[in-house]
Formats: sequence, structure tokens, C-alpha cells
Amino acid sequence: MTALEKYDRIEAVALWRDAPDKQRRDVIVSIGDASLTITDMQDRALAHWSLPAVERANPGEVPAVFFPDGDPGETLEISAEEPQMIEAIEKLRTAIRRRRPRPGRLRLATLAASVLGVVALAAFWLPGALLDHTVSVVPEVKRQEIDRALLTEIERLSGKPCTGLFATPALGRLAARLELRDLVVVRGGVRESLALPGGTIVLNRAMIEDHEEPDVAAGFVIARKLAAEADDPLRQMLRHLGMMASFRMLTTGTLSPEMLRGWTEDLVLAPAAEVETPALLAAFSAHEVKSTPYAYALDPSGEATLALIEADPFVTSPKPVLSDGDWVALQGICEG
Repeated sequence: MTALEKYDRIEAVALWRDAPDKQRRDVIVSIGDASLTITDMQDRALAHWSLPAVERANPGEVPAVFFPDGDPGETLEISAEEPQMIEAIEKLRTAIRRRRPRPGRLRLATLAASVLGVVALAAFWLPGALLDHTVSVVPEVKRQEIDRALLTEIERLSGKPCTGLFATPALGRLAARLELRDLVVVRGGVRESLALPGGTIVLNRAMIEDHEEPDVAAGFVIARKLAAEADDPLRQMLRHLGMMASFRMLTTGTLSPEMLRGWTEDLVLAPAAEVETPALLAAFSAHEVKSTPYAYALDPSGEATLALIEADPFVTSPKPVLSDGDWVALQGICEG
């Protein structure tokens, strides 16, 4: 705690990317309450890294490259011009390592107590309590692993995701514009869109090819993202699969292939969750996207979506969803 208090006012400029295939971006990194907080230049939070889980990819070298334990694809690069921040992170990592217990009887006793606690949890708590606890402790790395497994199952129903030399970069820019970890386009087999537990959105090609402007595709992504924030896709999956799925995820960190396959088959047929119009309009406003194109895509007459049309936060978008070139390229993503 003494070491943390010494550095809790330090912040520095750094370069951050959340995946190996994403572009690095300028960010501000600061030391918070036992965590590194990464924000963009508008002071919007992008990530929080637990200090005990921070690892360094290149000890003794500069610029210093750090990553969260278990996810080396997400990196934070701090240049030699910010020596105080590098020194602070290294000193805190050293202090934390010294405080970690050594292997031995205590670790064995702790493990045994944890196992007994899990057994008691499964035996005596209500299924809802077990579900809540499981969802709260599954790390982000594991959620992304579940995404990859589910995408493999989705491929059985829809074929491989669409890619293209010029379309794939455009798709990445659309994902970045809508603040997504990953956006995948499939040829069919799913309804308009799906949200997966690790933040991946799966979009049916028709949302891109059947409309004249990218605001429609953006609208379906925003609506699905909002629904996922209201009801965590991981919670949906475990709730659907039952208490044994939650127990298995909690104790082993995995789900059986049969569980994943069964959930995928139900997921692709499930209707899109409804979201309240005021919340949806607020989301469109936050992302600086018009709601009217999406409203007419849902109902060409506009009668059922009149509120989205009349209360559209923008007459014209303050910031284009995509450039004309990117939109043209993206519309051909499934032609290959």
C-alpha cells in the first residue's frame, strides 16, 4: 500500500492496442487503486489492468512493453520519455511479487478450502447465486476463448466468416468506430446479429449488402451491443445451459463441446432482444450515428419505429460511420 500511495498521482502518455491486428493508439495511463487505468485522449476509460496481473514483454529494454497476464496480444508501450511511469510499474510489480505466498502447505490448504467452498456453493446456494458468482469471476481472456469456440460452431451453420483484401480493413475500422473488440460478418445462418460473451458481434451480410448506407449496419451493431450490456451474453448462455454448466465453468474454466454446440444452435434461432427506445436513442447519440436509417430497415413503413425517426439525435451524422471508399469495399466482403 505504501508503494501504491507513492505513485497514485502518476500518469503518462503511452501507445495501446487491444489485439495484435489492431492499430496502436495514443492513450493516457495512470496508476489507480491496485490497477493501471488506460484512457483515451478524451478521458474515456478503455481498459483497467490489475497490477498483480501486469507482465513485461521486454525486461530491461525501452520502450517498455507491458501486457495483462494471459493476453499478450493486448499491449501497452511506454517510451523512454516516461521513465517515472516505467519505474513505478516495475517497483509495484516487484513489491507485489514479494508479497505473494510461496508454494507449500498453505497453498494446498487454500486450494482444498476453495474446492470445498465450490462444492458447498453448488450444493446449498440457489442456482441464481451460483450463476451470478460464475459470471463475475470469468476473466476477459476466458470470455474471448469462448468467443472463438462459439465462432467455430457458428461456422458449421453459416460457413467461414467473410473476408476480403480491402473489405477486412474496412470492417476493422467499422468495429473501431463502434468501440467493439471484434466484428465478424457471416454469409447466413444467423439473424441480423449476435453478441458473444467476449465482446464479439456477429453480423449477417444482409445488414451490409441490402442497404445503401453504413448507418444501418451500425444500427444493428449498436442495438445488439446495448442488449448485451443489459443482459450479459455469458449469463444468457450459462442460464440456458443450466446449473451444471455454471459449475463446470467455475471449477474447470471450460464448457464441453456438446454444451457449446447446443447453445450455438439455439442462439442463432433466438429473436433479437428488445431494448427500450430511450436507451437505444441514447446509444445512437453516444456513438454519433443516425437512428432513422436503422428504423426504416426494421420497418420500411416507419410506423412501428416512429419514435426512432422522430427523435433521431442527428439530422446528418456529425461523423461518418465509414468513408465512401470503406463502405464500397465493405459491401463486397462476401464476394470472394
